[in-house]
Amino acid sequence: MSKTLIRGAKVLGGEPQDVLIDGGVVEAVGRDLSAEGAEVVEAGGKVLLPGLVDLHTHLREPGREDSETVLTGTRAAASGGYTNVFAMANTFPVADTAGVVEQVWRLGQESGYCDVQPIGAVTVGLEGAKLAELGAMHESAAGVTVFSDDGKCVHDAVIMRRALEYVKALGGVVAQHAQEPRLTEGAQMNEGVVSAELGLGGWPAVAEESIIARDVLLAEHVGSRVHICHLSTAGSVEIVRWAKSRGIDVTAEVTPHHLLLTDELVRSYNPVYKVNPPLRTERDVMALREALADGTIDIVATDHAPHPHEDKDCEWAAAAMGMVGLETALSVVQATMVDTGLLDWAGVADRMSSKPAKIGQATGHGRPVSAGEPANLTLVDTEYRGPVDPAGFASRSRNTPYEGRELPGRVTHTWLRGKATLVDGKLT
Repeated sequence: MSKTLIRGAKVLGGEPQDVLIDGGVVEAVGRDLSAEGAEVVEAGGKVLLPGLVDLHTHLREPGREDSETVLTGTRAAASGGYTNVFAMANTFPVADTAGVVEQVWRLGQESGYCDVQPIGAVTVGLEGAKLAELGAMHESAAGVTVFSDDGKCVHDAVIMRRALEYVKALGGVVAQHAQEPRLTEGAQMNEGVVSAELGLGGWPAVAEESIIARDVLLAEHVGSRVHICHLSTAGSVEIVRWAKSRGIDVTAEVTPHHLLLTDELVRSYNPVYKVNPPLRTERDVMALREALADGTIDIVATDHAPHPHEDKDCEWAAAAMGMVGLETALSVVQATMVDTGLLDWAGVADRMSSKPAKIGQATGHGRPVSAGEPANLTLVDTEYRGPVDPAGFASRSRNTPYEGRELPGRVTHTWLRGKATLVDGKLT
């Protein structure tokens, strides 16, 4: 493997330094480095971060390759600066056995664009009735550490308790999609002023908050770990903050779209804004930003949810829920958190690389940019400003809510263990 010298990069947004990569690891970080025969990348003041880690990605394979494949999804990940993604279990067949999670893991190995860590289903078929093969998935080649029925809530308290007990023994974590199903029957958007005016079925905040409250108490009772997927309301923030103050082992994520978009956009009836959980109010958005800044919310996770054109180009009620997010996540975080002064780039590295890697036990990812560490890195042109054009996405799907919107920042280079997967904004 050839050497690479990244010259003049702002490591975590600090003063410009040179970074030398050799043999898949960072060999040196400092000023005026040189290396004979090294490929030189002139960073020109761009920000160098550890490769991003996404704890919540839908790669759709097996079963919905019309939406995404492991290959196209990992290409999208590399384009967005990611070197590791966790693939959700709601595939066809469901990733509820050792065989399916190993298939996804091997497809990730073959892609070469980023590491793929499968998430195992909590219950068989995501049906919420019987625990899946948690131990077998953990002991498989995929080494599953995160279990989730995402897309559906583990709504039965007894099943959730048993899952927490089981993963405690495995040293893993249950990632809960917090949605009380009886409170969201027929729901189409956030319950509030806009839903009342539009006459669309409302999705109340309490449907999320009640499950989070139950599950942090269950985690405390069992002495286990619980992770809250795509937290979206101000009330949820307060519950997680309270739980952490009690010493409960809970972590939480927020998506980029919940940091930026509000339910006012639903007035357009454009199904690109239909998502689960739904876009909330401006008050919720501000609470989420503050919670991410103060550490109540631990990480940013994309909930990258690709859909084919026909599943979104239809009337609102019939449209699928979800948005693609891997290729725009860092730009949205820059716009909402960095450019607003709520986080610096070291904070972004913490929320989008170090902490998600720790929660998911992604070995070799989320590491410091320092000598001897794996060269999983991403270089960002933070001065760039431009409109989002989904025609240029590496993802197989185009259901982005940001089409035409000007966002800051652009990932120019990504390295996976020293191998460039993205160079000058183009996939290798």
